[in-house]
Amino acid sequence: MSEYRIGAGGWGYFDIPGTDPLEAYSKAFDFVEVNSTFYNIPSLKTVDSWARRVPETFTFSVKCHRDLTHKYLLSPTKGAGGLLEAYLDICRRLHSNLLVLETPRSFNPNQAVDNINDLLSRARLDDITLVWEIRWGPPGKELVKLMQEFNIVHCVDLSREPGPAFESDILYSRLFGHGLHNLYQFDDAELLEIDKRVQDSGSGSMYLSFHGGRMYKDAARMKVYRKGGKFPRVTQYTGVKALREVLQEDARFPASKEELIKAQGWKVIDVEGDRRVHAKALLEKLDKGMYGSVGEVLEGLEGLEGL
Repeated sequence: MSEYRIGAGGWGYFDIPGTDPLEAYSKAFDFVEVNSTFYNIPSLKTVDSWARRVPETFTFSVKCHRDLTHKYLLSPTKGAGGLLEAYLDICRRLHSNLLVLETPRSFNPNQAVDNINDLLSRARLDDITLVWEIRWGPPGKELVKLMQEFNIVHCVDLSREPGPAFESDILYSRLFGHGLHNLYQFDDAELLEIDKRVQDSGSGSMYLSFHGGRMYKDAARMKVYRKGGKFPRVTQYTGVKALREVLQEDARFPASKEELIKAQGWKVIDVEGDRRVHAKALLEKLDKGMYGSVGEVLEGLEGLEGL
């Protein structure tokens, strides 16, 4: 039986007044990628508290500390080995079998296959699966061979790439979309394409970890679609009124048409016909020039068809 889990990168921003963020998050989703562990090594007391605060059916994946991937570059040093073992222990305390590695764009692991092999050969991986996001580029033949030998999952962003370099029993995707500085929200068509790529993978266990400015909404919308076959609304209103709704959140004025598209165009709004589009689709209809308020933007769209 296949397993399809949908979640986001952390629970720190899942803010519901009067509730613990992790407990609230675990009631909405059954999976989370712990991203804070990339920057700080948590105490075992903290890790154990995470495990106690979620249902038994909840799944964690753990992002390994950046020192292993960015400082040691997966080299077989004492420091790297100790850090890897510490994070494998964190995974086991969380009853997690997924440890996520993210190597930087500046590091070409195809040139370090022997070092990586030495490091992993000394580790007690046992029941833990490594999930590796290689930001340098696609793995070469020798690196793919090493990854398969150690049962490492090739992690890709399915919103940008069709799939991993090779098939495995686990499919894992960290989803960022096409925005600047991780500011992005997925429309219906993009979520449908991601879901198709997941389904086409044929993997037994599938994990989607949404990231970015609307990661909880994106994950929730995908969950609703997977359950009922239909995407929920994003905004309260439709068309120009929906644009007003999202601009009022944080738009800064005065702003040019280009500045508004760059800062606000990534957001998704509802339009007529139970459709959703990026705000960019409406903002592109504006005349060039400066706008001093949300009201002026809406005035600039008055009378245009298709809104």
